[in-house]
Amino acid sequence: MEGLRRYFCVGLLFGTLLAASGASGANYATSGLTAVSGASPFASCTVGAAPGPNPGTNVLNSEVEPWVDVNPQDPENIVAVYQQDRWSNGGAHGLVNSVTHDGGTTWAQTWAHFSTCAGGTPENGGNYDRASDPWLSFAPNGDLHEISLSASADLLTSAVLVSKSEDGGDTWSEPTTLISERTPFNFNDKESITADPTDSNFVYAVWDRSRHPGLEHPTFNVLHSFAFRSDIMFSRTTDGGQTWEPAHAIFRPKANLFTIGNQIAVLPDGTLVDAFFLIRGSGLQPSLNQYREAVIRSTDKGVSWSQPIIVNRHVVAPVTDPDTGQPHRTGDIIPDVAVDRASGDLYLAWQDGRFTGRAATALSRSTDGGLTWSRPIKVNQTPLLGNLNDQAFTPSVHVADDGTVGVRYYDFRNNGAGGGTDTDHWLAHCHAATEDCSLASSWEAETRVTAASFDSRLAPVARGFFLGDYVGLSSIGDTFTPLFTQTTATDPANEYYAEVGP
Repeated sequence: MEGLRRYFCVGLLFGTLLAASGASGANYATSGLTAVSGASPFASCTVGAAPGPNPGTNVLNSEVEPWVDVNPQDPENIVAVYQQDRWSNGGAHGLVNSVTHDGGTTWAQTWAHFSTCAGGTPENGGNYDRASDPWLSFAPNGDLHEISLSASADLLTSAVLVSKSEDGGDTWSEPTTLISERTPFNFNDKESITADPTDSNFVYAVWDRSRHPGLEHPTFNVLHSFAFRSDIMFSRTTDGGQTWEPAHAIFRPKANLFTIGNQIAVLPDGTLVDAFFLIRGSGLQPSLNQYREAVIRSTDKGVSWSQPIIVNRHVVAPVTDPDTGQPHRTGDIIPDVAVDRASGDLYLAWQDGRFTGRAATALSRSTDGGLTWSRPIKVNQTPLLGNLNDQAFTPSVHVADDGTVGVRYYDFRNNGAGGGTDTDHWLAHCHAATEDCSLASSWEAETRVTAASFDSRLAPVARGFFLGDYVGLSSIGDTFTPLFTQTTATDPANEYYAEVGP
């Protein structure tokens, strides 16, 4: 989220099972909690400092903002991707993959050439100072597609690059550039990639591109025009990643509207649903409900798209440290979408302040392909303590093969004043086959994923203590596979894999 925030400032660690909390969650437990990242492979790289008096601070050996997916052809093959060595003012030295072919027992590190530190050159197209916003997606044939926001150190150049692995993440193709431009008025940001689970030939990339309207007029004066808009940009491949279609806008607002956090889900009938956070800028009425969750749909694999369909309003809820009041940078404006491959039901989760006045996890369901949505419910089971320990943040949602819906999040419930911010990672679940997952009462089952609380104040600082704007969640059969960032006394941020299930 490097561009929008420049403008918008509103081995196995244990083998025992962790007991689940929640009245109906006693049959779920966490196992196999494993550190999947380690020392930085880019430790000797000196590229990336911004020019001028504020070069930024690089946090070596920090790994943040993970995403994860499981190979549908081989459930023992799980691949994670994350930012490696985060910069305080945007991006990282590169994106690194952790790859396992034995179901999570052992992991190895690989990487695509998305940045100079990661082997990018002018010849292979990856010669960028920094990389950010990691995302990957397995196609049904086992091909793995990955995407990067790559940028210059001054963030004036932004590019979206894709790469493909045909061996489960062990090796990667040279990058393909979907877009690259250098301008102070536009920034490509917060991209995601989705391989079509119904057809391995189709893969979809989507992101936002901020657009200062004055750029389109020769008489533009930056001192007298501050409004900007944000298009939804889209590209796809129809031949399994051999070629990609030119990037183009699928939502190009004329009003002062902008989007972020675009992510495409594919319904069982092939319909595409792009979910995102929609912001209404100043001058638009009504002034209430300025922030919303929304979707657009395509029934022809991305050739044409609907106008935005509003899911619900979004009550922005920034997270502050319970002890010091310092900001924690979280997924406060980044929704996550998931689809039940059997029923076609859609689930959207996001961080919202409507329930308690502090950050909590909201969830809405659609049973008609995204045309209408249920009233949001509070999913996280964080106790109401009457203080800032109530906060739950950066949720992700996923539907397992048996239809169980899982939502993961961080919270501060175990925080004790004084010695650092005690943070934990949790997963709540609902059995859609027997429960109505649009009801809050169906979400009493909750499992602690972390073995012990960790101090999130040890995380890299990037406009707040930063674990990531999003965190990945996948599954193997009926077992969820969360990947999350955790700090230790000797590591500013490490990635951990876990399995949570019956």
